[in-house]
Amino acid sequence: MDRQNWMGLLARARPADLAALLPDLPQSQWLRPPEVGAVMVQGRTGGSGAPFHLGEITVTRCSLQLTCGTVGHAHVQGRDRDHAHRAALVDALMQTGAAADLQARILAPLARIETDARAARAGRAQATKVDFFTLVRGEDA
Repeated sequence: MDRQNWMGLLARARPADLAALLPDLPQSQWLRPPEVGAVMVQGRTGGSGAPFHLGEITVTRCSLQLTCGTVGHAHVQGRDRDHAHRAALVDALMQTGAAADLQARILAPLARIETDARAARAGRAQATKVDFFTLVRGEDA
């Protein structure tokens, strides 16, 4: 898994799930403590048309450095400082020799949780699907 994918997975993860998978936090030093701010979000007409400003969302970002010198960053939606802290820790740890263990112990379960949630949401949407059909009337024949 490349860095872009694991950072996206950590940002989309529910804070409670990440906290359950990473209860013990390794020692680190803040480069930028968790801070809350706003980011302008853009949309596109029809998904590929001209961009427009959709609005602002609240984000929390932080940067930290492990005792070995590895730096980790995180940007997460919302105001959860602990979520940003844990995501930055995992980002930093994934750049060390512990990457394989973290992949199996933290990232794989988060990916499974995300896949299951998407499947459940798709199932709920499928249950509301309506099929429209036209009957042939006598005068149309």
